Formats: sequence, C-alpha cells, structure tokens
Amino acid sequence: MEITKRDIDGGKAFDWGKASDDYARYRDIYPEQFYKLLTDRGLCISGQRVLDIGTGTGVIPRNMYRFGAEWVGADISSEQIAQAKKLSEGMDIDYIVSSAEGIDLPDGSFDVITACQCYWYFDHKVTAELFSRLLKPNGKLVLLLMDWLPFEDELARKTEELVLKYNPDWTGAGETFKPLYVPEEYGSFFEKTDSAEIRLPVHFTRESWNGRIKACRGIGASSLSEEMKAAWEKEHIKLLENQPEEFDVLHIASFAVLTKR
Repeated sequence: MEITKRDIDGGKAFDWGKASDDYARYRDIYPEQFYKLLTDRGLCISGQRVLDIGTGTGVIPRNMYRFGAEWVGADISSEQIAQAKKLSEGMDIDYIVSSAEGIDLPDGSFDVITACQCYWYFDHKVTAELFSRLLKPNGKLVLLLMDWLPFEDELARKTEELVLKYNPDWTGAGETFKPLYVPEEYGSFFEKTDSAEIRLPVHFTRESWNGRIKACRGIGASSLSEEMKAAWEKEHIKLLENQPEEFDVLHIASFAVLTKR
C-alpha cells in the first residue's frame, strides 16, 4: 500500500510491501540490549497483553514472545503481515492489517502498546486519543527507535551519502544521539514517565548491511525505479569491498514510556 506524507521524502509515495522480502531477511537486527530496555522496566512480559503498531514482519512480537506476553501485531501493509505470519509459525501471535489510525479493537484491551521505527508516520491527533482508549488504566505507550549514527560511524555516513545520491528527497538521514521526540498531541492523554537513549554496536556482514539498507524507506520501499535501485546496489556493494567481511555499525537505541492519564 502506497503511503504519502507531506513532511516525509518530499511527499513522494513509499510502499513497505515493495521491501517485504528484504525486510523479512535483513531487518531482524535488534541486539539483546534493545529488548532488555523494555523487560528491565517490566514491559512486554508475562501477564500483559501487548499491541505492536507498525509491526512490519513482526520483529518485536517474535523476539519478545519468549518473555510471556500475549501479542497482537498490526501493520498497514498486507505484504508485511504475510511475512510476519510466516516467520511466526509456531507462535501464538495475532496479526491484523490496519493503519495505526484505523485499529478497530475494544477499548481497554491492552496493558502496553509499542510503536518501533514507525510513530512518525502516524496522524497523532487521531492516534493519541485512540491509543489511550485501547489501553487499560495505567497502561503504557512505548515509542522506540533504533537507527545508525552517520556523524559517529564512517560506514553509516558513506552509506547515507550513497542513498541520497539516488534519492535526494529521502528524509531518513542525519540521525544524531538525542532523546526520542514525543509529539505534543500525546500530552493530553499521557504523561512521560521514563525515557533513555544508549549507543549500541550492531553486527553486520557485508551482505546483511547491504540488505538492511535495501530494506529501508530510501531504497526498497521508495518510488525509485528498479533500474535506479539496481544501480544503487551495485555502488553500495563496491563501497563494501573496502570493509571486512564482518563489522559493527554504531546505532542509537532510544525510547519513551508514556503512561495513560
């Protein structure tokens, strides 16, 4: 499903369904410390019902399933949900195809709602109130981000420069180490009760780093032609020839816990 937002990629359409195969292969990359940020705070654990918005291929529910929570994953892309179901075989995880704004589930259904790498796509005037209604009293909304740091990691910087060469309207570049931004609309329904940001080295091979970037909005999900994507990949593989076969890329992991008022 194509998505357009005026403040993202110059208003050009993007479609995560185009990147679903690469997303399923290469975007399950969060280190154990990432999940520990949540479980150390008693979130997404046994006895809780959790809704993961923008679940993609179910990375968060699949990796946190072992902690005992009951999970529902929602994503606007039917292709992403198809991959999530395939990768979740043997796990009791419910998946639905829905936009964040269109979630149609009973009020008070969840102890926790998570939104990782996706909350900037939401219409916050709609989702702030909706998420509050979906949560039980004292429920938690957790916004999460993990992104590479181009001003601190040379390979991340060079890779971003190459993406921008082919897709100069891409607005996903330039992340810095800073607290996660919480849109003001949530203040009417939630109180921020916890937050943190840490630097994390994330391990890749040449193939998996190339795949990770292919599965990003700037390349795989973009409206670039297949010829342009192939030309980008050829250059990126050439760039990676100067790297060892395995390496780490420095990332920021950040989160904000919002408690229902």
